[in-house]
Amino acid sequence: MNNMSFPVSMSNDFKVEVATTNNRGFTPEEVAHQCVNKIVSVSENAHPTLRAQTIEYRNEIEKLVAVYMRQAIQSDRTTVYNAIKDAGQPTLAEYIRKM
Repeated sequence: MNNMSFPVSMSNDFKVEVATTNNRGFTPEEVAHQCVNKIVSVSENAHPTLRAQTIEYRNEIEKLVAVYMRQAIQSDRTTVYNAIKDAGQPTLAEYIRKM
């Protein structure tokens, strides 16, 4: 995953980030990382103990978000599998199930 930041002159607090991949989509772990970075942050100037606790908390939340994302992906694949199978394409459905 490649991340790029582009400064924007509208405000010092506004930051645009762009993430890309090559020939694939984002993994649940990559999306979870992006998600948690938007939800949990800690100042560079925070007390070292508070900073360490926040980073550990962020890491645990990131793992949890990734677990639920994998479950959502599997659930969606089940839905797609059933729709394709019901449409009379059992071979194609089986390829989807094995993904």
